[in-house]
Amino acid sequence: MFSNLSRARVLALCALPVVALLAVVGTAPLPFAVAQPGTTADVLGEDKGRPIITITGAPVRPTTGQLRMTTILATGPGTEVDLGDVADAWFRTDRAVYPRAMVYPSGKSDEEVAKHNLQQMEQSQDAAALAALNHVGKSPKDVKVTLHLADVGGPSAGLLFSLGIVDKLVGNGAGGELTGGKIVAGTGTIDADGTVGAVGGVSLKTQAAGRDGATVFLVPKAECDDAEAELPKGIRLIPVSTLDDAVASLTALGKGQEAKVPRC
Repeated sequence: MFSNLSRARVLALCALPVVALLAVVGTAPLPFAVAQPGTTADVLGEDKGRPIITITGAPVRPTTGQLRMTTILATGPGTEVDLGDVADAWFRTDRAVYPRAMVYPSGKSDEEVAKHNLQQMEQSQDAAALAALNHVGKSPKDVKVTLHLADVGGPSAGLLFSLGIVDKLVGNGAGGELTGGKIVAGTGTIDADGTVGAVGGVSLKTQAAGRDGATVFLVPKAECDDAEAELPKGIRLIPVSTLDDAVASLTALGKGQEAKVPRC
């Protein structure tokens, strides 16, 4: 049927369905979420005029350093992500593309996801308080810890909450601050027994930490490779598996005992 057509015209006609298909794919929503570096917050400070960590039933130490929990900002389930969005993120170091199921529960609305993330944050805060009190040898029956951080959900601030509580209660155990007066950032879930878990998105979180002045970043040991991928200059990565690991590393770092501080 193409005998009377030139090769160029045949190729052009054959290409039309492909072009049409690409046009449809380019504008069709895809099952992905696009993420970027989010906000950070100093858990030793305040949020909207309220202390993020409030402790009653035990003396609290003053602090001058910072412990910054880090976040990523991802498109919600109600946001359509197309091929153009994915292609743009692919070529940028400050963007990442994840399957939606990795970012939030499938089949949920933006409101349902926000509620789910808030529940995870509350559970994480309870575990963080227990882990910290266990670490310093204090009973939750005598010492009450209240954590307040608005507009942030999920469990990934658990490690930083625990470290903030430890710093406020005992510091480095020798009269100094756990942070050594530095801006320390990090991420990681935490269980009541002090086990630190992976969280995802760490290469974006290190960028958020660098943007906000951190020189040290605590990362779950299993995510060292991801954390190194786009690590900003001037940030020291410290891998941790437990709260004890994190406290020991920060204490050694503050004393200048470099040989005792692990590296990724």
